[in-house]
Amino acid sequence: MSATRQRPSPWWTPDVHADRRPFLMARNRIQAALRGWFAARDFVEVDTATLQVSPGNEAHLHAFQTAAIGHSGAETPLYLHTSPEFACKKILAAGEPRIACFAHVYRNRERGPLHHPEFTMLEWYRAGETYDALMADCAEMLALAAEVAGVSMLTYRGAVCDPRQVPERLTVADAFQRHAGIDLLASIHPDGTTDRQHLASAMQAAGLRVAEDDTWADLFSRVLVEKVEPDLGFGRATFLCEYPVAEAALARPAPHDRRVAERFELYACGVELANAFGELTDAAEQRRRFELEMAEKARVYGETYPLDEDFLAALAVMPEASGIALGFDRLVMLATGASRIDQVIWAPVVETAP
Repeated sequence: MSATRQRPSPWWTPDVHADRRPFLMARNRIQAALRGWFAARDFVEVDTATLQVSPGNEAHLHAFQTAAIGHSGAETPLYLHTSPEFACKKILAAGEPRIACFAHVYRNRERGPLHHPEFTMLEWYRAGETYDALMADCAEMLALAAEVAGVSMLTYRGAVCDPRQVPERLTVADAFQRHAGIDLLASIHPDGTTDRQHLASAMQAAGLRVAEDDTWADLFSRVLVEKVEPDLGFGRATFLCEYPVAEAALARPAPHDRRVAERFELYACGVELANAFGELTDAAEQRRRFELEMAEKARVYGETYPLDEDFLAALAVMPEASGIALGFDRLVMLATGASRIDQVIWAPVVETAP
């Protein structure tokens, strides 16, 4: 008879908590230090509502749905937000020039060493400033987190990253050329639309798998995940920037090349830590992009999320700004050497599936 698999002890048992406590205390110190960092730079900390009429409109983000029940018993669909972004941009529209937010956010279909269905997102926004300022912010925060945690290196499962080294700045096009031998921009037209067949042919020539039903976005993602991301953020952090416009639904096009957008992601030890935009403020263009994203979501998953009309109205009066979302739990992981996100969350969601 095979032995019955023994489930691990719950996180709240004293022995397990004793093992986790150093990670959690470091988490508290890092959060306090970052709050001080923002306060010293005249950021206002804001607190956004978790329940929203739309959880976000990106094709591959999955939300938790609920409903508000009125006195009549009528139900209004609501969602747990996947990011505080829409609410933060409304606050920018209201007139706050620098804001920061530690928000609990929720994403369905996500569980693993780096993923948890509920996690903490640190977002901050700078009105009237470019996303280059956010890169400088990130570099300072990496060094601050390591200092507060009492370490000289950020680490994850054997990988190391020196938080005091000036981060590498690498365009997505250069990364595709360097790591996959693919000319990405050749598959993007001057107006930002994409050429699936060109990218598919380039991938096949590079020995990468291509399926007949793959869209351009599927192919882009495969190269990014299989060839590019595994080599980012080792030794020093990497800013992967200038994403194709088609892969940056909330970012404005770059002024020097309309094929790419003002979007960057921050990597350390091969881990994606943050996603930043020079924010799109064209409400009509934002609506068009959201509708395209929801059409893709319907095609792939058979469902869509509503548009937040209040957000689109606010976007029309929002000032030019840059904004960023950083996975706070992941930053704590790298600063403490934790191998799983559950180790740095005070009360992780219990896994109930067999």
